[in-house]
Amino acid sequence: MAPRRAALRLMDAILRRGDPLDVAMHAAAQGLTGADRAFAVAIASETLRWMVDIDALIDGATTQILPDDVKSRAVLRIALAQLLVLKSPGHAVVSTALPLVDGGPRRLVHAILSRAQQDEWQLPERATLPLPAAERWAEQWDLTTVEAAEAGWSGPPPIDLSFAAEPDADEWPEAVSLAPRHRRLPRGQAVEAMPGYAEGGWWVQDLAASLPARLLGAGQGRVVLDLCAAPGGKTMQLAAAGWKVIAVDSSAKRLERLDANMRRTGLSAEIVRGDVRSWEPTRSVDAILLDAPCSATGIFRRHPDVLHRIEPRQIAEMAALQAELLARAARWVKPDGMLVYATCSLEREEGEDQVRAFLDRHAGWTVEAPRAGELPETIAPDSEGFVRTLPGLLADDGGLDGFFVARLRAPAG
Repeated sequence: MAPRRAALRLMDAILRRGDPLDVAMHAAAQGLTGADRAFAVAIASETLRWMVDIDALIDGATTQILPDDVKSRAVLRIALAQLLVLKSPGHAVVSTALPLVDGGPRRLVHAILSRAQQDEWQLPERATLPLPAAERWAEQWDLTTVEAAEAGWSGPPPIDLSFAAEPDADEWPEAVSLAPRHRRLPRGQAVEAMPGYAEGGWWVQDLAASLPARLLGAGQGRVVLDLCAAPGGKTMQLAAAGWKVIAVDSSAKRLERLDANMRRTGLSAEIVRGDVRSWEPTRSVDAILLDAPCSATGIFRRHPDVLHRIEPRQIAEMAALQAELLARAARWVKPDGMLVYATCSLEREEGEDQVRAFLDRHAGWTVEAPRAGELPETIAPDSEGFVRTLPGLLADDGGLDGFFVARLRAPAG
C-alpha cells in the first residue's frame, strides 16, 4: 500500500499545488525504500503521461462525470496506470486501490476496474497531450510537431551519456553514438551499475542538453562562467574541454550534487553559490554559458508533470527573468567574447523571441551560427543561426529533448 499512497500524494501535490515531481517526491515518498520509492514515482509518472487517455476511459464508463478533484477519480487514475501501463496484476491493483478511496464510492471504483479487465481496455498507441500544451505547440510550430511530441512522451526516453574523452570504439558495444563523446543506451539499466560509473569518465546528459557547451568549443585555459550551473552536466563538459570554469548556482542543495559530480569525474571547477540577479563576478570573462531557468516544457518526456503544471502565466514569468539574466550576463563578457544562451523549453517566448528582443536592446551583439562539425550531423541551425530541437528530431533513434540554443558574439569594443 505504501507506494500507492505515496503516488496518490504525489499526484495531489502536482495537480493541486503545482509542485514539480522531483520536489513533491521528497515529501510524498518519505520513509519508502529504494524499490518502493521508485515504484511510487513510476506510478505517478505514467499516470501523468497517460492521464488524458485514462480520464477518457473513466468518463466513458460512468453515467455521471466524476469531478476532477474527487478522490475516486484520483484513485482510478493511478490504478488504471498500474493496470494498463505498468502491467501490474489485476488482483493487486484492485486490492490496493479500494482502501485508498477512504469511505468514498468503493463499489464504483471496483466496478470500473473490473470492467477494465473484463473488457480488456487498451490505451491508444500515442499518449494524448494535455489540450493547452497541444494547442500552444500547434500554433507555435505545427500539428506534425504535436503528433511527434505525443509519440515522444508515450514512454520514457533512452539514456544518453556524455564522455570527458571519446571512448574506444569497442567500448559500449550495445550503445549508439550520435555525436562525438556521446553514447545512447536503452532504458532499464541502473546508472550506478553501468561500467565506468565509479571511475567517472561519463555522466548522464541528454544529447540536446550537451549542445550549448559544444558551441563554446575548446577552452584552452580561458575563463567561462557557467550560470545556473547545477546539477553540472555542462560544467563537466566545459571542464573536460579545457575551460577554467566558474560554476554559479543559487541552490545549495543542487550545488552539493554538482560538487559530487565533479568529484566523481575528477574534473575541476570553481563552485560559487550566488543568485545571478544580484551576484556579480570580480572581472569580465572570455565566455558565458547561461542555461537559463525556464518552463522546462522541452523535457516533458522525462518530466511528464510539466505539461500539467505549466500555463502561459509561468512562461511569461520565466521569460521576464530570462531577459533580466541575459542583460546582466552581457555586461560580464569581454569584448568579442561569447555568450551562449540556452533553455530546455519548447516555447518561442523563451527562445527565439527572447534573443531577438535582446539583440534589439543591445547594439553590436550578433548571432554566431554554428560552424560545420560543431553540432551532430543530424542537427542544423535555422536561417537565423539559432539551434532548435523539436519533437520528431532523431525520432528513429530515440528522439531528443526540446532545447533552444543561441551563440552570441559581444561587440569588439
